[in-house]
Amino acid sequence: MRSTPADVLRSLAFYAAFYTGSIFYVLGFFLAAKLGEMPARRVVRGWSRYHRACARWLLGMRVVVEGEMPNDGVLVAIKHESFFEAIDLPSLMDWPVPFPKAELARIPGWGAAAMRYGIVVVQREEGAKALRAMVANARHFAARGRPLAIFPEGTRVAHGTRGELQSGFAGVYKLLGLPVVPVAVDSGRLYHRRWKKPGVITVRVGERIEAGLPRKEVEARVTEAINALNR
Repeated sequence: MRSTPADVLRSLAFYAAFYTGSIFYVLGFFLAAKLGEMPARRVVRGWSRYHRACARWLLGMRVVVEGEMPNDGVLVAIKHESFFEAIDLPSLMDWPVPFPKAELARIPGWGAAAMRYGIVVVQREEGAKALRAMVANARHFAARGRPLAIFPEGTRVAHGTRGELQSGFAGVYKLLGLPVVPVAVDSGRLYHRRWKKPGVITVRVGERIEAGLPRKEVEARVTEAINALNR
């Protein structure tokens, strides 16, 4: 799809509004965190909803959720096509715990806020020791009833293609012993581009997959479910 002059103008307005506003939300988070956990959570959800509002009114994007997103301590495996679903997580779920790459946690301001909010940092090149630390951290959050949101492909994958699941996903699934809720998203065709397009982004919640399945089976079922919107 070729970009039109209207796409360019909408996108420039979106970038200006969202990223400028994000500075104030990050600053607001640190102030709210001094008042307690609940005020900080509200700021994060407010930032996510602000992003969705900017996408709706400046880009012409709507979000449709098919099914019910979990709000308990389970592992939520989400298709990753763009930054949209990463930013939208606090709008989709109550107090989710994302698994960002280590370099994202080092972004000035945002990284410190994310660590204070509660994330599980993915250290891809640290081996088994890092995996055990990730699992211990994730168990702590799951015990508090927080859903654990992971992108099992490990990076953004173009819409219409299937990425290989990272080996760490099966390890996390096995060691946590939690059910998995797969979620398909088709944001890439509209959002994963410099000049974004108007339209509908669909989030489709798959059937819950029980804990304790063999690696090949859980990977096959998750792969099929998160790619349900590939068309």
